[in-house]
Amino acid sequence: MRIGLSHARARTIFARLFKAALEAVDPYRAVLRDTRMRRGALLVGPHRYRLSKYRRIVVIGAGKASARMAQGLEHVLGPKIDGGLVVVKYGHRLPTRTVRVVEAAHPVPDRAGLEAGRQLLDLAGTLTGGDLLIVLLSGGASSLLPVPAPGLSLEDKQATTQLLLRSGATIQEVNTVRKHVSSFKGGRLAAATKASVVTLVLSDVIGDDLGSIGSGPTAPDDTTFGEAWAIVRRYRLDAAIPRAVRRHLLQGMHGRREETPTSGSTVFARVRHHVIGSNRVALEAASKAAVRSGLCTMVASSTLTGEAREVAKVFGAVSREIAHYGRPMRRPCCFLAGGELTVTVSGHGRGGRAQEFSLAAVPEIAGLKRVWIAGFATDGSDGPTDVAGAVVGGDTAARSMRHKVDPARALLGNDAYTFFDRAGGHIKTGPTGTNVNDLYFLLAL
Repeated sequence: MRIGLSHARARTIFARLFKAALEAVDPYRAVLRDTRMRRGALLVGPHRYRLSKYRRIVVIGAGKASARMAQGLEHVLGPKIDGGLVVVKYGHRLPTRTVRVVEAAHPVPDRAGLEAGRQLLDLAGTLTGGDLLIVLLSGGASSLLPVPAPGLSLEDKQATTQLLLRSGATIQEVNTVRKHVSSFKGGRLAAATKASVVTLVLSDVIGDDLGSIGSGPTAPDDTTFGEAWAIVRRYRLDAAIPRAVRRHLLQGMHGRREETPTSGSTVFARVRHHVIGSNRVALEAASKAAVRSGLCTMVASSTLTGEAREVAKVFGAVSREIAHYGRPMRRPCCFLAGGELTVTVSGHGRGGRAQEFSLAAVPEIAGLKRVWIAGFATDGSDGPTDVAGAVVGGDTAARSMRHKVDPARALLGNDAYTFFDRAGGHIKTGPTGTNVNDLYFLLAL
């Protein structure tokens, strides 16, 4: 199959790969694939729940994909659902029949999320041992359910979240702190109800760690107040975080606050989890689509981490190796990876992980012919922006000069959004209804 060499052709291939990846982790399809009714029982993966045992079936949850997950569960269970509530990011609302959907802010929480979180806790608290609680979790749940621990305010959590997100801390580190300033996270939701709990998870966390996805509201948490405080100190935030948060964490370190329930807690004897989708699944689907497009394909990793601009240098080095020496693959080829990169914010611009990765790749592949690199956020919203990511090519550096924007200056100011808005290259999908981290592609034709 002869593949055209234009930039338009490259974007067409990228779109095909993105589409395949998103279809593989569509929450509605994933719920239908992994849950089904059979002879009066709900089958969730290998587990069986005979519905006649339960007085009520209630559905709650949060995350960018939780409304789509709720639609799937309503298709499976229909009128057997007695009600529920899920919380999504603004703009991600979808129509449902029984489960109510509300919107709140992400990544910095707001009062809508606070109120929704309190309602979820209250609803879970009304359930008894004769009820079944189905929890739907996907990426974004941590920010969408900001129920502070006693003595803390929403403003305390907002300020702490902003500082952590700008510090360069990993999502696991951010969530460790979040769990210890929350009434919801770190297994506290499971502890707040007496119902049997089954949690369906669309994973946006490296390695699908249940304690990190949505900060693990129904999962054991073996982190401690001491570890949370160490993270605050590591990123030199101890003087910057609100006084009430500092006092709360220090009190916890000295045993004056209750730790989150650990893996040894009896709470989790009535809790089960099932992962219905992940970055690995999306990456495998994209790889198969690349093969169908006639490309030699290599999947590097689905657990990619590190600073976005540093990982871009690695992709640049692979690009040059392919362009100059035909290794590790010969053209036409596609090099793929997935995961969650980090952006340490020092400037005042706009952007996200995927855009910063692509921007940092501009000088790395400048002048290379028939080479493109793309970063793509699977939820369709890269950072606090309205785009999913960006595509750059060997000609982007030259094109940016014509548009009078400097990639180095934009990178210094963490202003990838403005750069691509002027120079071109943004990927716009709108909300995708799913979220399994990011995808990073290198295409050489």
